[in-house]
Amino acid sequence: MTPSSTRLPPRAVIREVGLRDGLQSIATILPTGRKREWIAAAYAAGQREIEVGSFVPARLLPQLADTAELMGYAKTFPDLFVSVLVPNLRGAESAIAEEADLMIVPLSASHAHSLANLRKTPDDVVAEVAKIRAARDAAGSKTLIEGGVGTAFGCTLQGHVDKAEVLRLMQALLDAGADRVSLADTVGYADPGMVRDLFEDAVKIAGKRFWCGHFHDTRGLGLANVYAALEVGVARFDACLAGIGGCPHAPGASGNVSTEDLAYMLGSMGIATGIDIEPLLALRARVAEWLAGETLHGSLWQAGLPKTFPAHALA
Repeated sequence: MTPSSTRLPPRAVIREVGLRDGLQSIATILPTGRKREWIAAAYAAGQREIEVGSFVPARLLPQLADTAELMGYAKTFPDLFVSVLVPNLRGAESAIAEEADLMIVPLSASHAHSLANLRKTPDDVVAEVAKIRAARDAAGSKTLIEGGVGTAFGCTLQGHVDKAEVLRLMQALLDAGADRVSLADTVGYADPGMVRDLFEDAVKIAGKRFWCGHFHDTRGLGLANVYAALEVGVARFDACLAGIGGCPHAPGASGNVSTEDLAYMLGSMGIATGIDIEPLLALRARVAEWLAGETLHGSLWQAGLPKTFPAHALA
């Protein structure tokens, strides 16, 4: 498949993960009231998928101690698809109890990163997903399970990660009962050629169950990598407002792809997202005030929308 022969998806979804991936990566503990304002403003701007937090012990991540409360609040918005990260069965049980629409179970294809980040091997995580699936089904829950394969393009601890291992683990997650799978460039090693190559094979394996691409802008290639994923038909991406987020094992790295920059790029290309960028930029300005002293990223907030930006791009 060559870029010239590729037809890009007409619509794409941006899943906001700033409230989880972003806030867990910084020192500031944002008050619950501010997080509720963030959810409401993101919804008003047109975002319909938001990851509100993670069910992990508060002693480990005090920034996310209010996840259950935020889940309840987010579920009051019509048609808002609410997701949460769960590292294990215990977290999954909380997600099921709170009626999350989707729970993301992270798996690192890098064995070194998996042990450092989760204290489990990748195959231990696959076994945990099987337990989570059994618990979900026993509870009669409709919460979807997404297995997220991280460090899919390499790792700061291990270095090279075999493509075959990434695909094996993705298939193993599906076999264990995951409803969806996704791939993440956790430490920002990917380039567009690598993304096109891996995502093309991943989509062949998972089909419509391939759910999302998660890119970091560590080396300035985040949006280029999104474009490469679009070329093979992937149309859902994680992003963080103001480009916050990151990985504790990638020191000095910038965060996730910026939500506002991604929404602009997609809209400018004629790919509908449902997001109104002006109120999204207004929310970013508020979040920047709330996170004073933290390092933020992104470009659109500095330059604004060009006069040529098509009005239809907001639909």
